[in-house]
Amino acid sequence: MVKRTLVVFWSIMALVLSACGQSAPSAPAPAPSGEQSTTAPALPTGEKLRLIIGTGGTGGVFFPYGGGLARILTEKMPNTEATAQETGGSVDNMKLLQNGEAQIGFTTADSAYDGINGLAAYQATGPVPAVTLAVLYQSFIHVVARADSGITSVADMKGRPVSIGSAGSSTETAALRLLEAAGLKPEDVIRENLGVADSVAAMKDKKIDAFFWIGGLPTAAVTDLVTTESVVFIDTSSLLKPMVDKYGPIYAATVLPGGTYKGTDQDVPGIGVANLLVVRQDMPADQVKGVLTTIFDNLEEVHQIHPAARTLSLETAVVGSSIPFHPAAIEFYKERGVWKE
Repeated sequence: MVKRTLVVFWSIMALVLSACGQSAPSAPAPAPSGEQSTTAPALPTGEKLRLIIGTGGTGGVFFPYGGGLARILTEKMPNTEATAQETGGSVDNMKLLQNGEAQIGFTTADSAYDGINGLAAYQATGPVPAVTLAVLYQSFIHVVARADSGITSVADMKGRPVSIGSAGSSTETAALRLLEAAGLKPEDVIRENLGVADSVAAMKDKKIDAFFWIGGLPTAAVTDLVTTESVVFIDTSSLLKPMVDKYGPIYAATVLPGGTYKGTDQDVPGIGVANLLVVRQDMPADQVKGVLTTIFDNLEEVHQIHPAARTLSLETAVVGSSIPFHPAAIEFYKERGVWKE
């Protein structure tokens, strides 16, 4: 009986360790500086490196982008199994990294900055030991209102039902900052904490008059919304200066190009924020180089994942991070000739 119990115990422990994605032994050393490696560092035969990628909700860009990267890493990076995990977005992903429950995460630059400094949504949990692998693309801060609501500015939202994003998300943080820049307090609006897909559903049901969303262009859920509903995209460009004055240059002027969404033919000035692919500070150098080598040696395939992925290049990957890069990522970009001191 005791022997049988021990067998069951060790079987369970093996499954637990496997599910936790224990790192495989270190791969062979990368190519010396100045030599461009053409394949990802290999792991010992039979050993799999398991990577969980924190993404976002199904209606946004993080989810399909992360799913595509997981597929490419699994197919192209030797002895690697990558899995995309649906999450609430940036804050969830940073906290998953902090807890060791994910190895890679998508995050907006403002949430990454708050995370490593233990600010805003991270005050209770403390600083996150995260670093950047690559700057992926620029998001547009969507501020969308029903066309029949009479809302033409953020200030007009006073007393109205508005979704400010999922609780604890980077969208919520940006929404509260935009309300503040417009002279409103959080309690001045009837707040709903909904992700983009639920915000779209609520707007279709006329339960909210407006919503905020940080996302790449186009965002699938917003594309779906404008096929049946008449909406306006609010110009937030006048709120950029107070945002930058208080929170720094993690926010930048950008536009929603005309034609991105049905019914919006003219460019809409607004505010953008970069999106980062991040890992823990203690991710081994060979794993960092393996991930980056796989991504950039298969860049054409990465570009096919989503329209937002088409802007990724070696040159853009090193520009616009709000937090430090992993030392091995810096070494990788130096080897590829794009890192500037």
